[in-house]
Amino acid sequence: MTNHPRHVTIIGGGTMGCGIAGLMAATGSTVTVVEVDQAAAGRVAERVRREWPDDPAALARLETTTNLSRTPPEADLVIEAVAEDAKLKADVLAAAGRVAHHAILATNTSSIAIGRLAQAVHDPDRFLGLHFFNPVAKSALVEIVAGERTAPRTVELAKSWSETWQRHSIVVRDSPGFATSRLGVLLGLEAIRMVEEGVAEPHDIDTAMVLGYRHPIGPLRLTDLVGLDVRLAIAEYLSGELGDRFAPPRLLREKVAAGLMGRKTGQGFYTWTSRAAEER
Repeated sequence: MTNHPRHVTIIGGGTMGCGIAGLMAATGSTVTVVEVDQAAAGRVAERVRREWPDDPAALARLETTTNLSRTPPEADLVIEAVAEDAKLKADVLAAAGRVAHHAILATNTSSIAIGRLAQAVHDPDRFLGLHFFNPVAKSALVEIVAGERTAPRTVELAKSWSETWQRHSIVVRDSPGFATSRLGVLLGLEAIRMVEEGVAEPHDIDTAMVLGYRHPIGPLRLTDLVGLDVRLAIAEYLSGELGDRFAPPRLLREKVAAGLMGRKTGQGFYTWTSRAAEER
């Protein structure tokens, strides 16, 4: 294989899928994004353009389809980037494995154990986690998660590709939440509890972490960007796997039930005037 994957298939054209697709295309790969229908597929190019506005060449290397079987047989890498639902991901990965017989198979899950998803994959030695971060265009990290049956050569190839993507890679042993989500979600949940208890306003809590601990973004603003519904799903999964310290706060459940999902709905812990706007 080349220093970068020649062809990459991304399954799922949401925020993360399009961000990853843009990165792959911007670093020289031909990219196919698979979506559920034509309407969703039609939105992919615009989403990628928003993330990578200064790289028209990337769009030229991008195509969309609603048919997973259109994945070229010579594909080097297939990345699953659908919703954070274990059954859905397993179904998608099983289908991808039947189509892409030689590609590295990866999941962009932020929390679900690789070993659990590997059960759906016919050849688990070529399967691993590639956890990218939102927004992909501005993030410098990719978390490589090696399952118990992931071959060392698969991990080494992912590390090599990460260099061509101009991303620093860390390798983490398979465990629910890995390193980044396990720490980041715990911090975010505690910040939500502080709002719930009236300790401080969201902006002040975030400012404390940005200025006091040099975090690039506060945990509540990050929760708005990720999506409160996504945070809730991850917290529910981790609390089931790792215990009550990951139990979702009441305030998080209430906001999700009310449709306050963060930036994508215009309201979360902050008010957003548009998808691209800063919070007020």
